[in-house]
Amino acid sequence: MKLLFVVTLLWREALCGSPSVQIGGLFPRGADQEYSAFRVGMVQFGMTDFRLTPHIDNLEVANSFAVTNCFCSQFSRGVYAIFGFYDKKSVNTITSFCETLHVSFITPSFPAEGMNQFVLQMRPDIKGPLVSLVEYYKWEKFAYLYDSDRGLSTLQVILDTAAEKKWVVTAINVGNLKDERKDEAYRSLFQDLEIRKERRIILDCEQDKVKDIMEQVITIGRHVKGYHYIIANLGFVDGDLSKIQYGGANVSGFQIVDFDDPVVAKFDQRWEALEEKEYPGADARIRYTSALTYDAVNVMTEAFRFLHKQRIDMSRRGNSGDCLANPAVPWAQGVEIERALKQVRVDGLTGNIQFDQYGKRINYSVTVMELKNNGPVKIGYWNEVDKMVVTKSDFYPNDTSGMENKTVIVSTILEAPYVMLKKNSELFQDNDRYEGYCVDLAAEIAKHCGIRYQLKIVGDGKYGARDAETKIWNGMVGELVYGKADIAVAPLTITLVREEVIDFSKPFMSLGISIMIKKPQKSKPGVFSFLDPLAYEIWMCIVFAYIGVSVVLFLVSRFSPYEWTLEEPEDGALPLTTESTNEFGIFNSLWFSLGAFMRQGCDISPRSLSGRIVGGVWWFFTLIIISSYTANLAAFLTVERMVSPIESAEDLAKQTDIAYGTLDSGSTKEFFRRSKIALFDKMWQYMKSAEPSVFVKKTSEGVLRVRKSKGKYAYLLESTMNEYIEQRKPCDTMKVGGNLDSKGYGIATPKGSPLRNAVNLAVLKLNEQGLLDKLKNKWWYDKGECGSGGGESKEKTSALSLSNVAGVFYILVGGLGLAMMVALVEFCYKSRAEAKKMKMKFTDAMRSKARLSITGSTSENGRVPVAYLRPGLPMSLSMTDLS
Repeated sequence: MKLLFVVTLLWREALCGSPSVQIGGLFPRGADQEYSAFRVGMVQFGMTDFRLTPHIDNLEVANSFAVTNCFCSQFSRGVYAIFGFYDKKSVNTITSFCETLHVSFITPSFPAEGMNQFVLQMRPDIKGPLVSLVEYYKWEKFAYLYDSDRGLSTLQVILDTAAEKKWVVTAINVGNLKDERKDEAYRSLFQDLEIRKERRIILDCEQDKVKDIMEQVITIGRHVKGYHYIIANLGFVDGDLSKIQYGGANVSGFQIVDFDDPVVAKFDQRWEALEEKEYPGADARIRYTSALTYDAVNVMTEAFRFLHKQRIDMSRRGNSGDCLANPAVPWAQGVEIERALKQVRVDGLTGNIQFDQYGKRINYSVTVMELKNNGPVKIGYWNEVDKMVVTKSDFYPNDTSGMENKTVIVSTILEAPYVMLKKNSELFQDNDRYEGYCVDLAAEIAKHCGIRYQLKIVGDGKYGARDAETKIWNGMVGELVYGKADIAVAPLTITLVREEVIDFSKPFMSLGISIMIKKPQKSKPGVFSFLDPLAYEIWMCIVFAYIGVSVVLFLVSRFSPYEWTLEEPEDGALPLTTESTNEFGIFNSLWFSLGAFMRQGCDISPRSLSGRIVGGVWWFFTLIIISSYTANLAAFLTVERMVSPIESAEDLAKQTDIAYGTLDSGSTKEFFRRSKIALFDKMWQYMKSAEPSVFVKKTSEGVLRVRKSKGKYAYLLESTMNEYIEQRKPCDTMKVGGNLDSKGYGIATPKGSPLRNAVNLAVLKLNEQGLLDKLKNKWWYDKGECGSGGGESKEKTSALSLSNVAGVFYILVGGLGLAMMVALVEFCYKSRAEAKKMKMKFTDAMRSKARLSITGSTSENGRVPVAYLRPGLPMSLSMTDLS
C-alpha cells in the first residue's frame, strides 16, 4: 500500500502536458510539515486535464522587506493566486498588496482584522467557541495570556464580553518575551498569578508557545488539581500533553481536525505511508496548520477547475506583472478568481469549508476537548447554529464500574519485608512469585474492591521524586503520573509534593524517620566493675566523708568527759596508775568508722551522747549508701553493656567522624531538603556536600554500608524498615533515638482514578478488622531471626564469671600482702628496739623474736618465763627484765 501510494505521487508529479495554473507559495522557515502537506495536496488534487504549478519561496514572515520582495517576485512570475503565511508585522503589507493588485491570498494563519476582500482565511475564528466554553465552565475570574503576534481581535472580544457579563479578566501579553529569558519570565508570571489566586487561565497562543509555557507550569508545580487551563487554538491534540496529563489539572481546548472522521482517517493512512526523507514531518501526525494547508490546495484546485471549465480568460496584459508600478495596475481577472475561491464549498480535513463575502470561514464545527487520564477526550462540539453542545460531562465516574473486566496494574518495589521474591520464584508465575506485607495487602484490597490485578516491579527501583532540572517524576510516582500503572501498593510515604500529582488512601502504617547504626560490641565488666554502681564523684565523697566522720568522732571523744575513763585493775590487784584513758584515738576512730561502713561492727563504741550522735548519723549514711550500691551491683556485674556513640539526631549533627545519609529519590531526603528546622537543615547541608556521597540508591545498599563501615556510617530511614532489619541476621544493626518526624504509608492512585474511593474504604475496613496489625506482626516479629534481644533469645544474667569479680580477689590478695609487709616492718622495728635496749646484736634480737614467733618461747626448751610480782615490786618491770 505504501509503495503504491508513493508511485502514484511520482507519476502525477511527472505529468507535464496537462493545462496548469501558476500558484505562488510563501512558507516561513521551519514549516516543513506544512510544505509537505502543500506538496501532497498539489499531487493529490491534480488531474490529467488540469493541475496547479507552484512557485515556492521560503522567507522570514516577520520581515516586511522580505515579504514585499517575495510577493513581487511571485507576482512577476504570473501567478494567479498566492498561498502563504503571515504574522502581525507582515499582515498589513500582504493585505495592502492584495487589495491593490487584486491578487487572492489564501492563508492558514490567524484571521486578520478588518474586511479584506482578497484574503481567504482558512482558519476558522475561535472567538465564538472560546466565549461559549468560558460560559459553560461559569468562569467569572480568570487570566488571559495572549500572543500579540496573532493579533488582538480575540482579546477585544473577551474584554467586551467581560464588561457585559462582569467578568474579572487579567490580560497579559506573552508575545514580547525574549527567547533567552522566556523560561524565567514564565515562571515569574505564574508565581505572580498564584499570589493573585488566579488558577483559571486561558492560553491564546500557538502550540510551540503553549509547549514552552506548560513546561514551566510543570516546573513550578502548577499542573496539579485545582488549576484549569484552556488552550485557545484549534490543535489541542497537536501538542505533547503527556507530562501534564496525570498532574490533576483540568486542561481544555479545541480541535478542528477530527481524526475519527472517515475522510481524515483515510488521509491519515496515506500520510503515514510517506517517506519522512522525501516529505519532512510525515513521521508525525498531521498538525492542524498542515491540515489547513492541505485544504487550501483543495480550495484553489476547485476554484481554478471551475474557472477552467467556464473558459474564463485569465491572461495578463500591459504592466500587470509589475507590483511596484506607479500607478499600480490591478489585475482585471483578479476579481473573478476571488469570487470563484469564495464560492468553493468542499469537505476537507478541517470539516466543511465555506466562506462568506469577506473570505472568512462559515458553517464550521469545532470539537471541544478535555484532557483526561487516558488522554484527550471529546466532551462536545461548537458550531455557529447550536453554539456549545456537551455530549460527555463526566468521563471518570467516581466508582469502580467498568474495572471488573480490566486487569489493574499494581506498581510496587522489591523491598523486604514488603515485597520479596520467593526462594523458588522461578517455579511460579505472575503474582505467585512474590511474598511480603504489601503482597498480602494488595490481595486483601483486590478482594474488597472486586478487581483483578497484576503486580509490576517499578523499572528504576525508586519510590518517586521529581528531578530538580527536568521536573520529571521517576519511580512509582512517575508510573502513576504518566499512566504506566493504575495503583501503587508499596511503602510509599504520603508527602505534600506527591499529593499534588497523585492521590493517597488513608495511611495503612504509621512511622517516622529513624537512625540506624552498627550495633556496638558488648563491653564486658572490667576488673574493677564492682565500683561502677556508684559514680566516681560518689566514691570520692564517701572517702572524704569517712575521713571527716573519723576526725569528728576523734574530736568529740577528746572533748567529751564521758569518753575518759580510769583503767580498772583485776580483782585483788592494786591500781597501776591514776591517769584517765580514751579509747577513741585517731586510729580507733578510723577503725570504728571503717567497721560501721563495712557493716561488721567494732569492739569499741562511743559512750558520750555526742559520740553516739556521730555514730548514728554515720550508720544511717552507710545504710543508704550500701543499700543503693547493692541494688545496682547485680546489673553491673551480670549484664554486658553496649556503649553507643550516637543516641540522637543532635549527636549526629554535632560530630563529623560518623557520616550519615538517606535514600536517594525518597521522602526522607525530601524531608531534610525542605525542613526549616535548624538541626535538620544543618544535617541537610552536610549530606548534600559530603564527599563521597552519603546517599544510596537502595535501602539494601544503605544497610550494607552501615554494616561494613565499622561504625562510621549512620543510615536515616523509616522506623518500620529499621525495626525489620534489626530483627534480621546477622543482627548487627540497631535503632537509636526516637523518630525525627511522624508520617504514614499510603496506597497511591492517579488523580481522578475510579479506584480511589474503593481503595480508601478497603484500607479503613482492614484497619478496623485488625488485619493490618496482624500482617505487621507476621512479617516483622513472627519471622524475626534475632529474638527480643537482637541476637540472642535472652540475656544471660544468672551466672558470674571470674572476670566479673576479679577485682575483689585482687583487693583481697593486695590486702593480705600489705598486712604481711606491715607485720615484717613491725617485726624489724621491734627487734631493732630490743637490740638497742638489751645491748645485743640486731641479728640475735631478730633470732630471739623469730623463735618467739614460731615456738612461742625465747628459751632453748621452748618455755616462756613467767614473772611473779611481789608486793612492793614496781609494775614497770617488763617481761624482758625478768628473763
